[in-house]
Amino acid sequence: MAVGVFDSGLGGLTVLDAVSKRLPDVPFVYLGDNKHAPYGVRDADDVYTLTCAATERLWDAGCDLVILACNTASAAALRRMQESWIPREKRVLGVFVPLIEALTERQWGDNSPPREVAVQHVALFATPATVRSRAFQRELAFRAIGVDVEAQACGGLVDAIEEGDMILAEALVRSHVDALKRKMPDPQAAILGCTHYPLMQEIFQDALGPEVAVYSQANLVAESLADYLVRHPSMTGSGADSKFLTTGDPKRVSDHATQFLRRRIQFEAA
Repeated sequence: MAVGVFDSGLGGLTVLDAVSKRLPDVPFVYLGDNKHAPYGVRDADDVYTLTCAATERLWDAGCDLVILACNTASAAALRRMQESWIPREKRVLGVFVPLIEALTERQWGDNSPPREVAVQHVALFATPATVRSRAFQRELAFRAIGVDVEAQACGGLVDAIEEGDMILAEALVRSHVDALKRKMPDPQAAILGCTHYPLMQEIFQDALGPEVAVYSQANLVAESLADYLVRHPSMTGSGADSKFLTTGDPKRVSDHATQFLRRRIQFEAA
């Protein structure tokens, strides 16, 4: 009954933490493609190829349902995967939709026509690849009209977080917020469009100001997954054990993951 969680690196651990707490009886297999991280600077074809390979590895581990806990993969690869690659008996879900449903105050699975919503000015902080894809704007347009989205590509931030350099990470957050506010001085809401960014949520909030609602993904994805499994109980696969897999060096990744989540995480080779 295992569910797969995939990220290019360690950011998806923020999602894994939340879904594990929300669904304590479900085993999760986490795969980090640390060998090829970060994805945010890669082109769409490269992201697609790497994401498909990682998804197949999770299927092999008994996970019929895979969560792409990577905004870049969700933005640059998911639609193409769903249209032409994923077998009928498997499912791959992204992390954008739960976030957008929360922003637009829609119930999970609400497929009614787009409508006006309270939030009209939204700042999106994401990797360069996610920003280039315009996937957030596309998914938002299915659900809301009249929303102005200003996107800021946060170059270097994922690398700083992965390396544990929080001084550099804070400086980058404040620099990217300043750049965004030169384009959109008064955002009503801010989307943290990368699963690494929740670790810097307090810094984003401080730089943006208390009047800006800051949305990150982990708990929203957890609630959405719980709802999905109620509606699709057959999508839990045959895997029985939780594990952490990496395409990188297991010891190095384990050490960084332990620092990342502040509890011991043991990875094994994928």
